[in-house]
Amino acid sequence: MVKMSDVARLAGVSTMTVSNVVNGRRSVNTEIRQRVLEAVEESGYVMNRSARTLRTGTTGVIGLAVPAIEHAYFAELAGRVVAQAAERGYRVTVEQTGAHVQGEIDAVALSRTLECDGLILSAIGIGPEEARLLNQSIPLVLLGEKLFEETVDHIAMPNSEGTRAATVHLASQGCKRIAWASNPSPEGETHNVVVDRLQGYRQGLADSGLPEDPRLLVPMDQPTMHDAADGIRQMGKEGVEFDGVVAVTDTVAFGVIRGLADLGLRVPQDVRVIGYDDIEQAKFSTPSLSTIAPDHDWMVSAALNLLTERIKDSSHRGRELVAPFRLIARESTS
Repeated sequence: MVKMSDVARLAGVSTMTVSNVVNGRRSVNTEIRQRVLEAVEESGYVMNRSARTLRTGTTGVIGLAVPAIEHAYFAELAGRVVAQAAERGYRVTVEQTGAHVQGEIDAVALSRTLECDGLILSAIGIGPEEARLLNQSIPLVLLGEKLFEETVDHIAMPNSEGTRAATVHLASQGCKRIAWASNPSPEGETHNVVVDRLQGYRQGLADSGLPEDPRLLVPMDQPTMHDAADGIRQMGKEGVEFDGVVAVTDTVAFGVIRGLADLGLRVPQDVRVIGYDDIEQAKFSTPSLSTIAPDHDWMVSAALNLLTERIKDSSHRGRELVAPFRLIARESTS
């Protein structure tokens, strides 16, 4: 059986260097990494995960579960988690939950089956009680907007603060009739992304001395570009006047801009638009999109720090952190 020391001799490096390469750590330069990989292939070496588990009590693999991989925000989140996890010596398995309670519970079960050391879960459906029970079965960190109290480690976005700043920004640019583009919150929900960002929008109006008008709530069923474009077109056809739009996400903002174009309205000359998330496309759209930019790298780093601490010691109470953010003003509000 080929051992790691055999690969090290073949590549002319230390066993530690081989370990760093096969475990995906970034502390090895490109030339040496390539030499080690060629030695691995030539020797037929296969890393013994079971041996590692027995030796260290860990597999070196963590899970990430998100609602939908095809959504730009979650795709970018996955990329950041994979990159930062590799720097810590971890591989990542990615699962899609469909934003349903059962999907999130299944993701936890899959992570246990795969013997992941822990799981980062972007939670939409589960509540505090489910989170408490799930946290007992595997080290868990949640990314989400519900109140989980001290049941589990939790990284939250600055939802209310961000949309409040976005609304005040539009008002400072001279907007007097600012619309809110979002799907309605599920019935009975009192604390989630939609509820919190709507609250921030309302606070921003109050800060700017602008009245609320229910006619300025864009009619939408889902937070998609399609529904946002349809909703804006409907408002235009009904003669609702507005000169600014705060969108619940950047994706929704792109739909708003499409709908405005179909109505013959220009952005930002006729209507100013701002989104939330600062996904990559926001920089390259025409016009480029103003947005609220949570510090995504900070969020991922904080989540991984919490997870690795919980992997080592699962006895402490849950901790909640809120990400910092910036308002990025681009062409859509200039």
